[in-house]
Amino acid sequence: MDDRSSLGKVSGSTESVSTVTSEEFVLVQPGAEGSPSSSEGRPRLKMSWNGSEQLERAMEEVLEDELGREERRGTSEDSRESSQDSGAPRPQKRPPSLVLNTTPSEATVGSPVIPEEDSVQFSKLSYLGCTWVKFPRSEPEAQKAMATLRAESPGPIPVTLHVPNGPDGCVRIVDQASGTEIASFPIYKVLFCARGKEGSLESDCFSFTESYRSSEDFQIHVFSCHIKEAVSRILYSFSTAFKRSSKAATDGRELSLPQSPDSDVFTFTVSLEVREDDGKGNFSPVPKDRDKYYFKLRQAVQKKVVVTVQQISNKELGIERCFGMLLSPGQKVRNSDMHLLDMESMGKSADGKAYVITGTWNPNTPAFQALNEDTPKDKQVYLTVAVDLVVTEVVEPVRFLLEALARVYPANERFWYFSRKTFSETFYLQLKQGIEKGSQGDAMFEVVSLQRHSERVGGGRGRLQSPTEEEEQEEDSDSEISSGTGDVSKDCPEKILESWGGILNRWHGNLSARPKGLSALVRPGIPEALRAEVWQLLSGCQDDQALLERYRILITKESAQEGVITRDIHRTFPAHDYFKDSDGDGQDSLYKICKAYSVYDEEIGYCQGQSFLAAVLLLHMPEEQAFCVLVKIMYTYGLRDLYKNNFEDLHCKFYQLERLIQEQLPELWSHFQDLNLEAHMYASQWFLTLFTAKFPLCMVFHITDLLLSEGLNIIFNVALALLKTSKEDLLQADFEGALKFFRVQLPKRYRSAENARRLMEQACNIKVPTKKLKKFEKEYHTLRESQLQQEDPIDRYQRENRRLQEASMRLEQENDDLAHELVTSKIALRNDLDQAEDKADVLNKELLNTKQRLVETEEEKRRQEEETAQLKEVFRRELEKAESEIKKTTAIIAEYKQICSQLSTRLEKQQASTKEELDIVKSKVMACERCREVFSKDGPLHIPAVTQDNRDSDVDEEKDSLKAQLRELELELAQTKLQLVEAKCKIQELEHQRGVLMNEVQAAKNSWFSKTLGSLKTSSSSQPPSSPKEGQ
Repeated sequence: MDDRSSLGKVSGSTESVSTVTSEEFVLVQPGAEGSPSSSEGRPRLKMSWNGSEQLERAMEEVLEDELGREERRGTSEDSRESSQDSGAPRPQKRPPSLVLNTTPSEATVGSPVIPEEDSVQFSKLSYLGCTWVKFPRSEPEAQKAMATLRAESPGPIPVTLHVPNGPDGCVRIVDQASGTEIASFPIYKVLFCARGKEGSLESDCFSFTESYRSSEDFQIHVFSCHIKEAVSRILYSFSTAFKRSSKAATDGRELSLPQSPDSDVFTFTVSLEVREDDGKGNFSPVPKDRDKYYFKLRQAVQKKVVVTVQQISNKELGIERCFGMLLSPGQKVRNSDMHLLDMESMGKSADGKAYVITGTWNPNTPAFQALNEDTPKDKQVYLTVAVDLVVTEVVEPVRFLLEALARVYPANERFWYFSRKTFSETFYLQLKQGIEKGSQGDAMFEVVSLQRHSERVGGGRGRLQSPTEEEEQEEDSDSEISSGTGDVSKDCPEKILESWGGILNRWHGNLSARPKGLSALVRPGIPEALRAEVWQLLSGCQDDQALLERYRILITKESAQEGVITRDIHRTFPAHDYFKDSDGDGQDSLYKICKAYSVYDEEIGYCQGQSFLAAVLLLHMPEEQAFCVLVKIMYTYGLRDLYKNNFEDLHCKFYQLERLIQEQLPELWSHFQDLNLEAHMYASQWFLTLFTAKFPLCMVFHITDLLLSEGLNIIFNVALALLKTSKEDLLQADFEGALKFFRVQLPKRYRSAENARRLMEQACNIKVPTKKLKKFEKEYHTLRESQLQQEDPIDRYQRENRRLQEASMRLEQENDDLAHELVTSKIALRNDLDQAEDKADVLNKELLNTKQRLVETEEEKRRQEEETAQLKEVFRRELEKAESEIKKTTAIIAEYKQICSQLSTRLEKQQASTKEELDIVKSKVMACERCREVFSKDGPLHIPAVTQDNRDSDVDEEKDSLKAQLRELELELAQTKLQLVEAKCKIQELEHQRGVLMNEVQAAKNSWFSKTLGSLKTSSSSQPPSSPKEGQ
């Protein structure tokens, strides 16, 4: 609950004091519920000494720079890891939040005691620590943090707390023992104060929340008070400071803002940012196209819209709140077509200069369908975003409307080249003073007009800044570019590809020698599509199967440097999509390569900076081939020599570079001498990472082309070219300016592919004779020897002693590792032996079971043989019986055939006699006159019907009887044949069964049981008989 009245007194058991958007204080009564919040966090207040040599920190600075940029962007909590960690994995427990160095040698590290300012001092306090919070003005989260830190604090630190009375003061924490100021926070950064619940263990505790670096990072600091009643007084002092700082800050900002020529015109800068869910609980800004500056959105991915409003001129207007964020596809959208988004948060940024509104966007909503469909190639869609703000001094709400281009891609799309520039628009709000008065008698304004800057000058609407202007602004800024940035064009003229085709054909025909004309083709740069093949050919590992097999074995082994590798790969090429995901394929392959090399090269192991070179190779080839090329660069090209003997060869390279600068750039060399600027201060990363850690990829790939073609000395050419092109800037810079130029401005100059190409062309034209380098090397060794001879023996002995101590510690560590490995091996052997004994027992049991089954199988075999013999006898008897039946059937058939033959002969004879009798009757009939007439009238043979019928009937009956007998004989013959066929089938079936049984018997004889029995019998017969003593 809010209470905007002034505080006369702060009392009660659990009050909380908080700043709000209007920068007044508010009392918040604590609730019973608490929001979940993690108490894990990196220590905010940490003091440590920095006494390491600059060269030893050179590689650490590469990763520190990447980490620093990630922290400034506030992308994730993981990027807040300290750059001075030892490489061990981050502990799960919250570390102590305040570390004081009490050793005499470090007594001067803390800040000196600052003279007392106008403030209230509270002593008898103990600092319990700090942690991260998500909701800085949440009372439950503050209570949870106090309970956690009260329980987990390893040792409270007695401190004195100073709460300022004035608006420009700071909340200071001072160590009671030494009077040293530990930390201080401007009062405007303190957002919230709370005390512990009455009656709980935290009733004597209080805390305050402060914004850390960005508007999304907040830390809460917890204290315990020895005098419980003093907690209310402390909170009252904070509330008074909040009230005074709010009024003073407002007045100061009103005076600091530049006045517009038109006193009634107020200028605002409104920026738009779209964020997408990365699948890990975080929302990352979506990229924008580098050429057409449109947002690159993904389908069906939850999004957030962030609008930042900042006033840049005239008297500051107070923004109370945003009562609506609207979104719609299209351009020049009507108010009725705008759709309200769910508000997630609103409020001022950490520095108090801008107002930030965040809304959630569900792309699956039907109203946003046009912004959730795959956009055709070479086309974009418009999206319109509007925010309605309530301004304290303005009668009516003010709407800022932004129109931007976007293109929708599939959900699994990856963006390789994109721009991270902010989409922003300038608005001019013209007001006039109205008649009405505010609640406090202030003048109120009415809106006359609201115009975009593009409308004023007649330009386009919703346009991003031009890339040239933005690059110039970035080059002037202090922010460094992230490693892994830059576009690499894949376009290549056809003539160059034809030339490379001819070179590669000749090269594959003779791999033992490089073809002529190769160097001339490499110098302008290898085509991007051919780099993987050409890099392997140049390094000589295109067919190294042994090294490929070695890599597959190495990735299965453990490395003592896995912690350092895991820490470094998260900071390698964070700007590249392939490596930015913690669990992605890029970081996984990079981890395997670095781990495998640390095991492969036992002398050097993994060194910081190798991950950048490995990442460059991974962008062009699979991890196995990338590992092979990395090994060749380290060994064949001599890169690993720079890490040996305490960087002795690296120092020699620095000397050679300085001598080359002295000869070719004498004016710049003299300037460096005046500044005491040595080569190792700016060139360490050039040699150790081969320019991969800082410079854009288009330049890095070209340098790698020349390195593999001409060797490690090409670094001198590139370094001299960089110094020549930057000579004028460096001559005008002081020591700090020169270091900043090398770190920030120099890499930014070569983000353009054309600038990088011209630089590499100039580098190839620089002559660096090998004889001269060898001469400089001899000079270095001579100077080195003379320095060693002139060195104080005590210093030399001390250095040697330190070296021996380091070697001793390393050997002791190796001894411990070997001892641990020995114990582990013994335990493993003991476990293997136990497993072998258990396996032997199991095998013995199986052998006994097998013997038992063998005996049972032999008995079964004997039974089968007996049954087979019985079956053979039965089959023999059945066969004899069938043969006898066949003989009988054959005899019967023969008899039937004989009978049929006889009957046929008899029938023929009867027919012949009947014909003769008929002829006699005919002759007699023809002899009779009367009968002949009848015969002639009625036919050749016409007898009375009665006589003729009787004769016919007698003949028919005799024929029928003969036919009946013939049919019966034929039937009997058919039945006999059928029986014969059935007998043959039965004989065949019996023969088949006999064959099957014979095969089964034969298979049983040849079974594995028979073989096992034979082997057992053989082994038993080969053993000598036991002596009588053994038998007893």
